[in-house]
Amino acid sequence: MNVPFIDFNPQYQTIKEEIDSGLKAVFEKGNFILGQEEKDFETEFSRFCDVSYGVGVNSGTDALYLALGALNVGPGDEVILPPFTFIATALCISYTGATPVFVDVEEGTYNIDPQKFKEAITDKTKVVMPVHLYGQPANMDEINTIAKERNLSVIEDAAQSHGARYKDKRVGSLGDIACFSFYPTKALGAFGDGGMIVTDNKDIYEKTLMLRDYGRQGRYEHKIKGFNSRLDTVQAVILSAKLKHLDEWNKMRNDHACYYNELLGDGNGIKTPQIQDDRSHVFQTYAVRVKNRDKVVAAMKDKGIGVLIHYPIPLHLQEAYADLGHKSGDFPVSEKIAGEILSLPMFPHMQKEQVEYVCECLKQEVKEVEK
Repeated sequence: MNVPFIDFNPQYQTIKEEIDSGLKAVFEKGNFILGQEEKDFETEFSRFCDVSYGVGVNSGTDALYLALGALNVGPGDEVILPPFTFIATALCISYTGATPVFVDVEEGTYNIDPQKFKEAITDKTKVVMPVHLYGQPANMDEINTIAKERNLSVIEDAAQSHGARYKDKRVGSLGDIACFSFYPTKALGAFGDGGMIVTDNKDIYEKTLMLRDYGRQGRYEHKIKGFNSRLDTVQAVILSAKLKHLDEWNKMRNDHACYYNELLGDGNGIKTPQIQDDRSHVFQTYAVRVKNRDKVVAAMKDKGIGVLIHYPIPLHLQEAYADLGHKSGDFPVSEKIAGEILSLPMFPHMQKEQVEYVCECLKQEVKEVEK
C-alpha cells in the first residue's frame, strides 16, 4: 500500500462544482486583483475567526511582515519567538531590521514556553510572536498576561492552526493581530500562495490595507511606503469554497489523530502528540517522536509511506542566523524535539486502512531500529 503524506484530490472533488463555477465567474469578469470575491472572503474569514477585520495578502510570511510593519517594528527593536518553527517566522522579523530573540518551547506542546518568554524580555522588546505549532494553540492566557504587564504587542503566528480553539475562543482572536498562511498544505489551503491578517484593531486594519497595496488610499494617493502583497481573487474563490467545510474537515483530521493515538499508544519507542484539555488541535501536522529517526524515515519511505520532518534544524542553529551567536545546547528542548520529530500522513479524507498501515509499519520499524 502507498500512503501519500497529503492527497488534495478527494478534497477538491468534494467542492469541485463550486470552485469551477466561481473561477469561471472571475475569468469572465476579469477582476483578478482585489475583486469583490476577495473582499467577501476577507469578511467571511474574519467572522470565522471572531474578529472584526481581515486583510488578504500574498503569503503567510507577508502577513507576519506587514503585521510587524503595522506595529512600527524596526531597527533597534526585539521580537521574541520560539526557535522550533519554520524559518518564515524569524525572517519576517529580520526583514524589518529588528532582532529575533529566541526562547525555548514546552516539551509537551512544542509551543513557546511562557516563563522563558518572560525571562527574555528587555527594554528593547516590542512584540512576542507565539506560534500555534502543528495546529495546537500556545498558552495564550499566560502569554497575554505577561505581554500586558510589559506593554508588548502579541502577534499570533496562526499559519498552521486555522479553526483551532483556545478556551472556546478561535485562534485569530487571541492577540492583537493574527497571521494566517493559505499555502496549499494548510488546513485551509489555496491553489498557490496566499495569506491573511486579522485583527479587532481598526487602526491596524487600515494601516495593513495600505501596506499591502503600495501604501495608498485611492488610486494614486500614497500615504506611506507600502508593498505589493495582495491576495488574488482566484485564490479567494477557492478559499471561500473550502472555508464552508473547514470545521468538518478539521474534525476529520482530529478523528484520524485519535485513531493514530489509539493504535500507536504512548510507549514502545513512539511518543504521540500531547493534547491540552483547554484547547483544540486541528492537526495540520500529526507529529510523533522516535529515536533513530533518520533510519525510521528511510524504512517508512521504502514501504510507500510519505513521511516528513517538521523541523530538523532549530532556527538558532541555522546558518542564516549564525550572526546571532547561538550554539548547540542554548535551547535544549527545541534541539531534542528537532532530533526526534517525525510527521506522519495527515489529510481529512484519509482512509482508516491507511492509518492502520502507517501505524503497523511505524511500530515495526521502530522496533527494528531499536534492536
